[in-house]
Amino acid sequence: MSAPVPLLPPPAERLTAWGRLRDSMLRDPEWSRVIRWLAPLVITALAAVLRLANLAHPDTLAFDETYYVKDAWSLWALGYEGTWGDGANEAFLTGDTSALGDTGGFVVHPPLGKWIIALGMGLFGVGNSAAWRLMVALVGTATVLLVYFVAKALTRSIVAASVAGLLIAIDGLSIVMSRIGLLDGILTFFVLLGFFFILLDRRRSIPLVEYAAVETEQPLWGRIIWRRPWVIAAGVALGAATAVKWSGLYALAGFGIYLVVTDALARRRASVLYWPMDAVARQGVVSFLLLVPAATVTYLVSWTGWLVTAGGYDRQSSENPFAALWNYHEAIYAFHVGLNSGHPYASPAWEWPFLIRPTAVWVGDDASCAADHCMSVISTVPNPLIWYAGVAASIYLLYRFVRGLIERRPMPWTYGLPLVGLGVTYVPWLLYPERTIFQFYTVVMVPFLVLALVLALRDIAGHRDDPLYRRQAGERTVMVFLIGVVLVSAFFYPVWIGMSVPYDFWLIHNWLPTWV
Repeated sequence: MSAPVPLLPPPAERLTAWGRLRDSMLRDPEWSRVIRWLAPLVITALAAVLRLANLAHPDTLAFDETYYVKDAWSLWALGYEGTWGDGANEAFLTGDTSALGDTGGFVVHPPLGKWIIALGMGLFGVGNSAAWRLMVALVGTATVLLVYFVAKALTRSIVAASVAGLLIAIDGLSIVMSRIGLLDGILTFFVLLGFFFILLDRRRSIPLVEYAAVETEQPLWGRIIWRRPWVIAAGVALGAATAVKWSGLYALAGFGIYLVVTDALARRRASVLYWPMDAVARQGVVSFLLLVPAATVTYLVSWTGWLVTAGGYDRQSSENPFAALWNYHEAIYAFHVGLNSGHPYASPAWEWPFLIRPTAVWVGDDASCAADHCMSVISTVPNPLIWYAGVAASIYLLYRFVRGLIERRPMPWTYGLPLVGLGVTYVPWLLYPERTIFQFYTVVMVPFLVLALVLALRDIAGHRDDPLYRRQAGERTVMVFLIGVVLVSAFFYPVWIGMSVPYDFWLIHNWLPTWV
């Protein structure tokens, strides 16, 4: 009697041609080493070209650069934000900063992001638009590399990490916010850096909790871990995010809660009897002491220039500089909660998933072109395929995550992590429907949308145990999608960098009537 024919061929035969090529290259030590370094370097180089090429255009203060760039120079010159007189913008473009006065100006964002912008002007001068955008572009490029490493830590896959890096490298919103001297690209870097450090801590500390509990049958309490350097590093990164914009506080609080929840679940898996109390009242206190003081010190250090000088806004409201700083923060908070003035590009948070109102951060008019009417626009519209597919992928991950909880079945733990990032960068804005906010704030969401999309694409591509025809169809689908993404980015690139184009060409980029 012949042996039964297996339902599936052996694993090696189930691989697609791409899978066999990939596995053979990764098994070769030399090729593996080359790919491990070449992939992130090539992706980062591509990101750098897209962000640094012709960075000086437009040679003017675009959108809120009129605030952040001039405040950055004021920090460099005075140590605090001063006030600017009439005609400051025009003079600033020529390198003339004589309109800067030493009276402290009321500024509603912390100073770290502006200090980073100021570095470029300190190196290359004031009257150079590329100089005041240089550090933002470099930080944006570094964010692409960071997305690669985060995706690799999540998936343990060079291919998945490369796809994630490529998507963020060619996304329009990420490109625009790396080419304009605003704060949101810098905020994105520090929030993602904090997320990366939290991820590294989870990989290190969770096994320690579970292993320690194995030594005792159903222990009452789990192990308290003080040696968690990545939590301290996360505190520093998230404190820096808060020192760029206060919305970094949402990430600090959200990731802190995530630490407590995952510590509790680890103790539950380890059969710790009092696992909820253990995670909250014992390890939770330790995690707080590792995370929050590091963030607080980092935040206060960013205010050093204001603290050690006498001219900053509200600096003389108290003899105690920290009491004066508290007074200043009360005034800033009052401004933010009362900010509801109208703006043509205002977009409440509920609109963001639908991409209803992107922001045109600069609009020019070129009457010298060959066409009847040309115009130049820098629009914060992201690559629509990446954006909408990322939103759909996030819903898919949420469905898988909730379904797994309800059915109490094993599921990839990675599915929840992009959702945590999206939760801390998006949900809090829904609490302020009346505030004047903009779609480009979502640049801090884009890395997490990309991570969600990459995880969904992996499921579409199929797994090793799937039949060959399933993997072939899945990989072809993913490849077609990626080619489409690249083509759409090439199509939109002129309106991401302010290229002069015929009016009709610009018009066909407005896929929704609200984009005009």
